[in-house]
Amino acid sequence: MTLLLKALGRGGVTYHGGRGKWTPGRWRTVRGDLVPCRSGLHYCRGVQIVSWLGPELWVFEDGAPDETIDHGDKMVTRRGRVTRRIDAWDERMARLFAADCAEHVLHLYEAEVPGDDRPRKAVEAARAYANGDIDDAAWAAARAARDAARDAAWDAARAARDRDAAWDAAWAARDAARDAAWAAAWAAAWDAARAAAWDAARAAEREWQYQRLLTVIGEAA
Repeated sequence: MTLLLKALGRGGVTYHGGRGKWTPGRWRTVRGDLVPCRSGLHYCRGVQIVSWLGPELWVFEDGAPDETIDHGDKMVTRRGRVTRRIDAWDERMARLFAADCAEHVLHLYEAEVPGDDRPRKAVEAARAYANGDIDDAAWAAARAARDAARDAAWDAARAARDRDAAWDAAWAARDAARDAAWAAAWAAAWDAARAAAWDAARAAEREWQYQRLLTVIGEAA
């Protein structure tokens, strides 16, 4: 059975739109037409959660699956509830997970800009900060290095504009060099020259990230 998840803010409040607070085990219902992003109860099925992470992750139960709409990156239902919070997902784990995602595509940047270890050092610093091994000042310095690396990636991307493979790698490296944030490296080929190649690369990277997420939170698909 595919894992259903909902991202919420701290304390169980809505996070990606909507309003109110979710109470574990309490059903919520909406009336009228279901319209993705406008009307309905939104949750994620499987790999969709990679695009909608938040401070808290909860297991979700769909109470009206026959009416549910699959909107591609999210699910929309008429009736649903959260059943339990995934305690393993917290700020520390979120930082570590994002560092894992960024590291997974670092080879793209390093192939395009050999000798520049700033993105790798930024990832290492993100992990150290998450684990309490460095202070705020050291983390700020690492963030500055990350920003410089991001600018370098942009320069590399512009220089490789006429070479599809290099352009794809440099653009992906721009994302990999970003801070350990929710969308740190959602696509290994963020702006691929061909739509089919872009879709395949993005889907493969998202699947890797989803499987990694399941590992770090100790859940099964």
